[in-house]
Amino acid sequence: MIYTITLQNCAFFARHGVHDEEEFLGQRFFVDAELDVDGGDALDKDSIVDTVNYGIAFSVIEEIVTGRRRYLIEALALDVARELCRRFPTIRRAKITVRKPNAPVPGVLDYVQVSVEHFA
Repeated sequence: MIYTITLQNCAFFARHGVHDEEEFLGQRFFVDAELDVDGGDALDKDSIVDTVNYGIAFSVIEEIVTGRRRYLIEALALDVARELCRRFPTIRRAKITVRKPNAPVPGVLDYVQVSVEHFA
């Protein structure tokens, strides 16, 4: 059995991007994590130990997003996906979406968004 845990619209202040002013000024980034989890008997046991603790998952996302600078939000999303899969061996697929509302583009937009899927 596979079930999905979703953390939606997690917000963090960070300094990612290719331009120097992005590192200097920083900005808010928004992250969604869709985690397909191998259920095993976690649901029958009703045990947090046998599933993905989404409080800890949030902290893992925060650690990566607020950590070292990445030039590409694609690389940031992949690093989040890989680390979640590493820390939670029951995750079979991690789809991570990163939104950057203040992307330096020559026009008006709500945000730039990138999604990466990692299969464990």
